Amino acid sequence: MHDVLIIGAGPAGLSAALWCDELGLSTLVLERNGEAGGQLLWIYNSVKNHLGASTGTGREMRDLFVAQAREAKVDLRARAEIKEVALEEKRVLLRSGESFEGRAGVIIATGLRRRRLHVPGEAELAGRGVAESASGERATLAGRDVCVVGGGDAAAENALLLAKVCPRVVLVHRGRNLSARREFRERLGANKRITVLTESVIQRIIGASEVEGVEILRSGRTDPLQINVQGVVVRIGYEPNTELFRHQVRVDSRGFICVTSEQETSIRHVFAIGDIANPIGPTISGAVGAGATAAKVIAARFSD
Repeated sequence: MHDVLIIGAGPAGLSAALWCDELGLSTLVLERNGEAGGQLLWIYNSVKNHLGASTGTGREMRDLFVAQAREAKVDLRARAEIKEVALEEKRVLLRSGESFEGRAGVIIATGLRRRRLHVPGEAELAGRGVAESASGERATLAGRDVCVVGGGDAAAENALLLAKVCPRVVLVHRGRNLSARREFRERLGANKRITVLTESVIQRIIGASEVEGVEILRSGRTDPLQINVQGVVVRIGYEPNTELFRHQVRVDSRGFICVTSEQETSIRHVFAIGDIANPIGPTISGAVGAGATAAKVIAARFSD
């Protein structure tokens, strides 16, 4: 039994844990993965927009956060895979059989995950040509012809980064127009190494042991187009990790948890913080602030 259970150890969860410690609440942080950090571990570029700290990568920022948590002796349990959650009872059951309860409240901070295409070859060739990002795997993809899937800023930026080291980059987007900002669209159009295919969808990623090509269906055509590439980067946005909670708390049409200004969900004493509760403008700073808000609300109520 703890005062507060926090599910997720990204910036939001770690911030909430630090504030709970500061406010005298016994806290347990449960993290599904092998290490804390959440989406910070996906940021390979410098982080310069978080007030008070600037780092070369997201992992370096994560290290600062974890160092603070360790100094506060935050109780963090990694590889804690949840089997069931009973939010009304503020109880969490792990697949290991262990059960935990939060006397004062539960804070959900499970973050986002990258959306997938869910086409043949994507899962089978992960790490063998199907890459997470251009920033993190540019060296591996260098010298190859590659396909980037998506039409937003992230997809455009990945295509531009890869065009510096790859002879050919094909950007595939299902919509008629790219949603990337104008600056990126202009740079894409001016880069001779980049081909943009709109109103097109990936049907299949081809390859035996490694990526060898992609099969694309273009609007108005019945025969798929096959393009030979040796790498695929999928950047089609994010979706919230809220499957465990959707049948218990109110969510929006995309699965993001709806919260009050105090970060409270539709269940009293159950809070949601970070990107899973902020579909409009998810940021590191916003996640950290939301963690502090939830902790302070719980502490104020618990002391009454």
